[in-house]
Amino acid sequence: MKKILIMITFAATLIGCCAKKPHYESVNDYPVKQGSLSEMTYSPEKTIFSVWSPNADSVYLNLYADATTVEPLQTLVMCRQKDGSWTKTVKGDLNGQFYTFQVVEPSSRWTLHETPGIFAKAVGVNGRRAAIIDMATTNPEGWNEDVRPAFAGAKDAIVYEMHHRDMTIHETSGVKNKGKFIGWTEHGTKTAEGLATGIDHLVELGVTHVQILPSYDYGSVDETRLSDNKYNWGYDPVNYNAPDGGYSTNPYDPATRIREMKQMIQALHKAGIRVIMDVVYNHTFNVENSNFTQTAPDYFYRLHENGDLGNASGCGNETASERPMMRKFIVESCRYWIEEYHMDGFRFDLMGIHDVETMNQVRAMMDSIDPSLLLYGEGWAAGAPLYNGDSLCMKANMQKLPNIGAFCDDMRDALRGPFSDNNRGAFLVGEKGHEESIKFGIVGCIAHPEVDMEKVNYSKQAWTAQPTQCISYVSCHDDMMLTDRLKANKRLRPGELQKLSKLAQTAVLTSQGMPFLWCGEEIARDKKGVHNSYCSPDEINAIDWSLKEKNLDLFRYYQGLIAMRKAHPAFHMGDAELVRQNVHFLPVAEGVVAYQLNGEAVGDSWNTIVVVLNGQERTAQVALPEGEFRFACVDGECPYYGERIAEKTVRVAPQSAAILYLD
Repeated sequence: MKKILIMITFAATLIGCCAKKPHYESVNDYPVKQGSLSEMTYSPEKTIFSVWSPNADSVYLNLYADATTVEPLQTLVMCRQKDGSWTKTVKGDLNGQFYTFQVVEPSSRWTLHETPGIFAKAVGVNGRRAAIIDMATTNPEGWNEDVRPAFAGAKDAIVYEMHHRDMTIHETSGVKNKGKFIGWTEHGTKTAEGLATGIDHLVELGVTHVQILPSYDYGSVDETRLSDNKYNWGYDPVNYNAPDGGYSTNPYDPATRIREMKQMIQALHKAGIRVIMDVVYNHTFNVENSNFTQTAPDYFYRLHENGDLGNASGCGNETASERPMMRKFIVESCRYWIEEYHMDGFRFDLMGIHDVETMNQVRAMMDSIDPSLLLYGEGWAAGAPLYNGDSLCMKANMQKLPNIGAFCDDMRDALRGPFSDNNRGAFLVGEKGHEESIKFGIVGCIAHPEVDMEKVNYSKQAWTAQPTQCISYVSCHDDMMLTDRLKANKRLRPGELQKLSKLAQTAVLTSQGMPFLWCGEEIARDKKGVHNSYCSPDEINAIDWSLKEKNLDLFRYYQGLIAMRKAHPAFHMGDAELVRQNVHFLPVAEGVVAYQLNGEAVGDSWNTIVVVLNGQERTAQVALPEGEFRFACVDGECPYYGERIAEKTVRVAPQSAAILYLD
């Protein structure tokens, strides 16, 4: 840093050609950077650098030979522009070098250090310096020919959430590159029993999308000590636009992590599976050392009047999506992942912290590229955001967010019990009084005349305009596995776990919302009872693939349900009015939910479909509409091929589901 101090001596003469520093009453007066937020544009002839820091007195560009050398090759003064950015053009071929920015802002309450900027696309080990590379050289062979698998839209989606490490790290996975991006390029991986694992398992299961947990550069794992096997989900963002080195085979090489992530996406696309990434724009790993603070102190965060940080994330801070440059950052960042990595959608962590306008702008940007790209998130926050609640992406405001989805905790908790109490069960363990909440989830959380909203557990009015806005699920990463939850709810008899898992997923996969599965549910994976295993070791999180052999019947059931849903449009009508007209609930006893689907109205080969969910420990009897029905699913078998039945009443075994149809 000696060179920085020297350069300050000459700053006055060098800045003469730059714009003068304006006076700002507050961060709300800062100008918006014009054009792209890209901070480094490389060519063999020159590299253009740009960083937004409106209130800085001066900004310096440091060029390094590598990611770890202490002294810079050179330190250069950047020039202020009227839009609050600082620029510098360096002639010559800088490919392979690294850079940081040093903002000088004496009025800041924060100590300012070197930063790779807020939009670094390539970083060195642990993300402390940005890399100068030609992004075209990171493309794997055939990348320009990579195409998204055919997909009509949200109504046809079946999403499978997974963590790179969980899926492949266990010795039973058969994957060579365990825990790495390129582990997903390996076909033919099998268990000791010869059953498919990895990418072949996903193809066999039949899902349309995988949702990968955060894969950008995050702060809690030291990339220089990966042999320590430290685990984290990655909800602690540092560099939002560069892949994390922990999932690459060489975290020291910026190009390797980029290329290998692209190889993963390319392999999944070739296998017919789209890729959604979990994104965490609502908070940062920390504030003092975040790239946001180091470039524009206090601008990107919501603050109390006394200057204290808001904490709607529960992680010590919350970002201010409503501010123009934070909004621009989120939109551009998502665009970058779509265009550079061919990403097929996003799941927004704690989406309820973000404002409606920002999310609608993200959606508009995605629609301009491909309307079939998926966008959804959590319709809540971990605390009270420092912003107008009517303008936030909370579940209650989802009708202001067309073509954006949110997770349905109403049906989730009605099936397995409340998130706040691990030991309390619900419908799956025979508890009555949850039927209306399940019915609400079945119709995709739209207004439906046959759902009594006064009896729904959380929502007292419909919160979706279309059923595709409802994400139907029973578990996800930050929760117990369904297996753990059922074990905590009751003392399970032999075979009961599989029965209840089948019952739960029948509700999810026949609902009008978008079905969502957490990796390993289909083979009865558990997490040893741990609720929030974000930093638990592999012993807790890794999938033991020998479970597939032990629970093959359960896997086949999931597989059968998914195939059935894909084959029959009555299970995913995709339109609220169609659902209101063609989904009707049948009169049944407490502890049972039964509904009729008019398949003929949506061009289904099954004219009428009846689904029965029996959460009771006794046989349920349900009166059928006129006609000779055939079972498609019964007694834990899906698909089931049986004779037509002429009975007017169907008997459904305890703790099980039945699906019948009239062709």
